[in-house]
Formats: sequence, structure tokens, C-alpha cells
Amino acid sequence: MIDTRRVDDLAWRVMRWSMVLLCVSLVLATIRVPYAIEAPGPVSDTLASRGEGSAAQRVVDVEGHRTYPTSGHLYFTTVTVQGGPEEHITLWEWVLGKVDRDAKVVPEQTVFGTGRSEEEIQQLNAAEMQGSQKSAIAVALRSTGEDVPQDNVVASIAGDLPADGRLELRDEVTAVDGVATEHVSDVVSAISDREPGEDVRLTVRRKGAEREITLRTADLGGGRAGVGVGLEPLFDYPYEVRIDAGEVGGPSAGTMFALAVRDLVTPGEMTGGRSVAGTGTIDDSGQVGPIGGIRQKMIGARDAGAQYFLAPTDNCDEVAGHVPDGLSVLEVDDFDAAVDAVEGAAKGEVGDLPSCGTR
Repeated sequence: MIDTRRVDDLAWRVMRWSMVLLCVSLVLATIRVPYAIEAPGPVSDTLASRGEGSAAQRVVDVEGHRTYPTSGHLYFTTVTVQGGPEEHITLWEWVLGKVDRDAKVVPEQTVFGTGRSEEEIQQLNAAEMQGSQKSAIAVALRSTGEDVPQDNVVASIAGDLPADGRLELRDEVTAVDGVATEHVSDVVSAISDREPGEDVRLTVRRKGAEREITLRTADLGGGRAGVGVGLEPLFDYPYEVRIDAGEVGGPSAGTMFALAVRDLVTPGEMTGGRSVAGTGTIDDSGQVGPIGGIRQKMIGARDAGAQYFLAPTDNCDEVAGHVPDGLSVLEVDDFDAAVDAVEGAAKGEVGDLPSCGTR
């Protein structure tokens, strides 16, 4: 005999739990939360070409100077970001991101900032990519002995800060407190090297004439003194170098672009046929700066077959304890260190080089 009451009770329990699961699934798929998911993105070889056949275009292209054969790979790495200020991820996507060991769920503002639309973010990323490429080219050419003059000009002025109404766009800043400045970082550090409220004397060239302008510095946050200007380096390159990064934005590929330019315009194969990936911003003085999503970038590099990974010094605390198997992570703080790391990797001799993974 079949106990129909027990069968009916079991069917009712299955139906009830099915309804509960359906309701939970609907809630998870409907509710949106202000978080973003960072996951490993694709890598691009800066020594390769983009496209196929006659339409192929080198990622780094040089005109007006001899180039040399290269081998191996110099990959720049990316992070795929899911979510954004105009379309938050669902609670279900948040759960999936939390259980994915290769992904990282972060508050939305840590990736996109606050108060910006997606269009503004895209424009900012494109501008940062362009600026990164320009500095990368200058740093690479200078490393080969080329003279690359630059002018540091005012590119933006914040309202209601000391520079507003006193400086003008395209003013060239040539000195701070009478001391000549060469790089943008020289200007920034010279201005910030004082207490907010103290005066700073800027020498600027405007429409061919030099003048001195004294400004009372303000607190830009955290006790950092500034005057409220954004500076842009304008370079005079000895020959033409073009970089095609595809649809990627942001400044984090700068170091790898600079390495590719140097490799192309100098004799010998810098990588020795090995696969080297990396990340890091680069400024006009050759300093390598930190980036976001480094753990996901290391995973992307490992999956692409890279043997070595260049990581900015300021990211090393995030790297330690999270290095994927089979990947050696080398610490770099400036372009000279990045060159040393690649050349060491080419020889398989990296034991004496700084390594984030040993911290």
C-alpha cells in the first residue's frame, strides 16, 4: 500500500520550497546594488599587430627611425568590470561575484568615483590612455639617449581655488619659487612641499612672455597644499611613434607601452623570446605608479601563458600571497627597473631582482 498522505505531504513540501526558491531567485535577479565586479580581462601583446592580412596594424608603430626584429611577448593586462553608475549589478550577480575566486566585488565608487556619468567615465579613460601613451613614448625614447624636450602647460583650472582667475589655460609653468622644473612631477611636488596657506611663486610663460605669479596655496584634502591646476606635458618627439591600444582605456598600460617602444627602436630582442606581462602607469619622469585590479590582471597574465609579471611597487602589498602558480612577479618602481626586470627575465636570471611575491 502507498501512503497517499505522505506522498501528498512530500509533494506539498517540494512545491513550497520550489516557490521559496523561485521567489528568492526573482529577488536576487531584480534588486540592484551599487557594487562592481572586477574579473580577469584579455591581454594584448604590445609587440604584435592588431587585425589580419592587409588590414593588420602594429600596436606600436614607428616612422622616421630604424626598428629592429623582436620576439617573445610584452603583454599589457586588463580588468573586465561589470556594473556601473547607470546600471548597477543585480544581487544575484553580486552573489556570483563573491563565490568566484578569480573575481573581486568592490563598492562602485572605488572604480568609477562619484558624480560621473558613464559617458564622462569613458571620456576620462580615453584621455588617460592618450596621456599615458604620450608619456610612455617620451620615457622610452629618452632611455635610448634621444632628447625629448617638453613644456608643462596648464590643462585645467579648478574653480574657487587659488589658480582660478590668476592662471590661464596653456600657461607654461617653467619654475616654482625660482627653481626650474623639468617634469610635471617636479611642479607638483614643489607646490605641495609646504603647508596649506603658504605662498608659492610660479614662473609661467604666457604668449611668449614670462611672468611671475604668487598664489596662496589651499588645502586640497588631507593637508596637501595645492593651487587647483592640472598640468599636461607637451612633448617634442624626434620621430613619430603611434600606439593603437584598441578599445582599452585608462593609464595602466603605460609601462608596457614604454617597454615595447624601447624594444622596437633598439638592437636585440629584449624579452629573449619569453612572455612577459605587466601593468603600471608611467609619468613623464619615468616613475611607475599603482593601478587597480592587480590580482585579476595576474590571473589574466597566467592564463595567457606569461612567465613573468611586472607589478608596481605600490601594489606589492596586494600581490603578496596571491601570485598564481607558475608566475614570477617582479617589482618595479620606475622605467629603469622595468627594463632591468625584462632583461633579467630574458636570461632567466631574476633571483637578485626585487619580487613582490616574496614579501
